[in-house]
Amino acid sequence: MSPTYLILLFGLGLTAAKLTGETETDVDEGQDWDIFNINEAAGLDLLEGDIEQDQTFSRNSILGDKYRWPTTIPYYLEDSLDMNAKGVILKAFDQYRLKTCIDFTPWKGEENYISVFKGSGCFSSVGNQHVGKQQLSIGRNCDRLGTVEHEFLHALGFWHEQSRADRDDYVNIMWDRIEPGKEHNFKTRDDTVSSALGIPYDYGSVMHYSKTAFNIGSEPTIVTKIPHFMDVIGQRMGFSANDLAKLNRLYNCTKSSTFVESCNFEEENICGMIQGPGNTKWEQLSSLSGGPQTDFTNMGQCKGKGFFMHFSTASAKPGDHAFLESRWLYPKPGAQCLQFFLHNTGAADDVLNIWVREYDKANPSGKMRLFKSISGGAMGSWELYSVNLNVAQKARVVFEGVRGKSPSKGGFSLDDINLSSTKCPQHIWRIRNITALMATTPVGSKQYSPRFLSPAGYSFQVGVYLNGRSDRPGYMAIYFHLTSGPNDHKLKWPCPWQQATMALMDQQSDIRQQMNMHRMVTTDPEKMSSDGKEYYWDDPSKVGSKVTASDGSYYYRGPGTGTSSFITHSRLRSRKFIKGDDAFFLLSVEDISDLLVPQPLPHSAVQADSNLMKAADQDAPQGDANNPTVITAVAASVAATMLVVSMLIVGITWRTRRRQQESDGVVIIQDIPGFMEECPTKDLPCPLSTP
Repeated sequence: MSPTYLILLFGLGLTAAKLTGETETDVDEGQDWDIFNINEAAGLDLLEGDIEQDQTFSRNSILGDKYRWPTTIPYYLEDSLDMNAKGVILKAFDQYRLKTCIDFTPWKGEENYISVFKGSGCFSSVGNQHVGKQQLSIGRNCDRLGTVEHEFLHALGFWHEQSRADRDDYVNIMWDRIEPGKEHNFKTRDDTVSSALGIPYDYGSVMHYSKTAFNIGSEPTIVTKIPHFMDVIGQRMGFSANDLAKLNRLYNCTKSSTFVESCNFEEENICGMIQGPGNTKWEQLSSLSGGPQTDFTNMGQCKGKGFFMHFSTASAKPGDHAFLESRWLYPKPGAQCLQFFLHNTGAADDVLNIWVREYDKANPSGKMRLFKSISGGAMGSWELYSVNLNVAQKARVVFEGVRGKSPSKGGFSLDDINLSSTKCPQHIWRIRNITALMATTPVGSKQYSPRFLSPAGYSFQVGVYLNGRSDRPGYMAIYFHLTSGPNDHKLKWPCPWQQATMALMDQQSDIRQQMNMHRMVTTDPEKMSSDGKEYYWDDPSKVGSKVTASDGSYYYRGPGTGTSSFITHSRLRSRKFIKGDDAFFLLSVEDISDLLVPQPLPHSAVQADSNLMKAADQDAPQGDANNPTVITAVAASVAATMLVVSMLIVGITWRTRRRQQESDGVVIIQDIPGFMEECPTKDLPCPLSTP
C-alpha cells in the first residue's frame, strides 16, 4: 500500500479489525436472503413465493377499483413483531410518505386495516381484500427496508414485475432450471385482468424476482434479454422510479405527503428561487476556474453539463450580502430536513447563513429565523450538509452569503437542494477516494468511521469491509459497534432498544429518486454473548476490545452487529452510490423503547371485546357462578389482565423515569473534541477524522 493511502486510512480513522480481535454477529446469519429463500426455508408454499394463495389466479387488484385502499391506510403492529422489525416498518412508511401520496396511520377502528405480524416468512395478500383485519407478515430476516416496501406494494395492489403479460419480451424463463413443482410461480397474467399502467417493463423494480428465484443449483432461472440487467433484477434496496410512477398512477397521486422541494438548478428559472435586494447576486454557472469545475448533479459526466449557484466573495466588497430565496413553501408543521451540497472556496471569515423567512398575519412580509451559519475556508470539494428546520407555516428558505474582511479567491457554490418534512440523519460519514481504497484494501480488512454520539449520549462507530469478509468476498459488509464514551457512567447498561440506521446514500439530485441502501439493527438489552457469560450490548469497557487511536489515546469498541451481505460490488457501482469517487453513509441512532408498549386498540375494538364478554356472561347457565371450572377461568382471565396492566405500568414508569433522568439530573454530552462530525473550523464537517 502506498504512503498516500496509508495517510488517508489514518485520516479517516480506518483500522483493521484483526488488530482488535472483536466479535461480530450477522443479523441475517451471514446469508443474502431474498424473500423467496426466507419463505422456502420456513416451509411455506405461497403463490409466487410470497402471496397468500386464497386468491384466484385470474383476479388482479390493479384492474379492480374495489381492491384499492384509501390513500391513508390504517395499520396495526402486532406484539409478535420483533422490535427491529417494528422500527424498519415505520421507516418504510416514511419512504411511502416521502415518495408517494400514500400515508399510514394507526388503526382507529376503520372497517378494513393492515395488521402486521411476525409469521414464518414475508408475505401479503394483493390489494384490499375487504376482510377487515388483513394480515401481512414480516418474519425472521424480513426486516429490511426494501423487503417491507415490497410486501406493502403487494398489499396496495401489485403483483411481481415478471408476471406481467409482456414479460417474455424482456426475459427468458429457463424452465428446466426451476425446482419441480414451482413452475406455476412463473405464470404471466393476461392484460385483460392485469395492467402495467402504461409503465415500461422495469428490470430495476423492487417487485422483480431475482435471477436465481426457485432455481436448482446455482444456474439462473431468469435470463434478461439485455445482458446488462442480469445483476440488476431482484434488487431489494427500495422503490425504483417506475415503481413510484406505477403506484402514483394507480392511486392518482399528484404530490407526496412529506416531500417539499428539490432543486438542482438545471433550468433557467432556478426552481422559482429569487434574488434578494442588494448589488451582489448569486450566479447560475456550469464551472468556475477556481472551483468547482463541475456541478454536483452531473459530476463524472460530460464537461460543461449542468449548473450550480455561486456567490463570489472574491468580487464582493467586505460586508456585502447576497440572498438566494426559495419560492413560497408549505411544509407540514414539525420537523423538516434541509439537505444540500456546498462547494466552499471562500475566505475563512466569509459566512453562509441558512435562514427561514416565515409568513403569518403578524408578519405579512416575513420574519427571519437563523438555523445555521457555515464559515468559509477552502474545502476543494462538494460537501454534504443536513440542517434540521422547524417550520409551522408558509415560508421561504434563504441562503445568505456574507463577504468577510479577509481577501478571498473564491466563494460559495450550492447544488442539489432538497427539503422534506422528515428528520435529518444525525451524522454523515464520507469515505473519499473509495475506488482507490477498494483497489488497495485486502479482503477481510475492516475500516471504521469516526466515533459519533447518539441523542441519548451513547458513543458508537460503524465498520465496513469494503471488499467483504474473507468468508463473503464480492460484498461490502457493515457492522454497528457501541464504543466507550464520555457519558458511559450515566447511561443505562446493557444498552436498551437503540435502533441504528446505516444507509449508503444514492447521490441522486432529487431525494425522491434516491435508492439508499439501508440496514437497521437494534440493541436488545437481554441479548447474551455466544458463551452466555456477558450481555452483548453491555458497557464497551467491560465487553469490548481496547483500541489505540492515531493520536495515541485509546477507547473500547464493543462487539459489532450487522451483515456480511450489505451490498454486492455490482450494485455498489450501480446507481450513484459512488460519485466523484466518494461515498456517503448516513447514520442515526434512535430510542425505540416506546415500541415495547403494545399499540393501543381502538375504542371500537375494545368495546367489541367487552360486549363479547358480557354476552358470554349472559349466556352462562344458572349455577355456573359456583362452578370450579368457571371460577378458574375467570381467575386466569383476571390474572392475565392484571399482568398486562402491570407490564404497561412498568414500561411507562421506566420510560418516564429515564426521561426525567435525562432532563432533570443528567447532563448528556453530545459534542466533544475527537468525536462527531465537527471540525475545529466552525460548522464544517470533518473530511478527515480520527477515531
